[in-house]
Amino acid sequence: MAGKRLLVVLRHAKSAWPEGVDDHERPLGPRGLRDAPKAGRWLREHGHVPGLVLCSTARRTRETWALVAGELPEPPPVRYDDELYGGDLLAVARRTSSDVTRLALVGHEPSVSELTDRLAGAGAVDRFPTGAIAVFAVDGEWGTLEAAPLVGFFRPREH
Repeated sequence: MAGKRLLVVLRHAKSAWPEGVDDHERPLGPRGLRDAPKAGRWLREHGHVPGLVLCSTARRTRETWALVAGELPEPPPVRYDDELYGGDLLAVARRTSSDVTRLALVGHEPSVSELTDRLAGAGAVDRFPTGAIAVFAVDGEWGTLEAAPLVGFFRPREH
């Protein structure tokens, strides 16, 4: 994959729905706590470790990333961005500095599916379950990102 950038799109792992807790503050549930480390191992084993992580500020995404990062040899720097909580993931990716060659976005539905459909074409992935990861090979600069082939997809239940 020399000469290409790598974009990793991760949906948070399965969350809990505790009564009286605001959506932004929902924690991971038992399945999410089991699945998130699997995602980290998959990233490591497939050579898809990002160099920078942009993560939603929601509790379940922060907890997911912490568990994923715990499985990586050297966790990359992470920045928390409110726009990844229901915002435009493509716009966030396009603002990334050109010196970043491996970027991960940790977000939510429907944004992760919308980005996947936009980059790889509608139907490239039939569903994007919690804890899933889509990996794209990106040609060119982040600022001009329009389309990118899907080069990997992880679903926790398959591992």
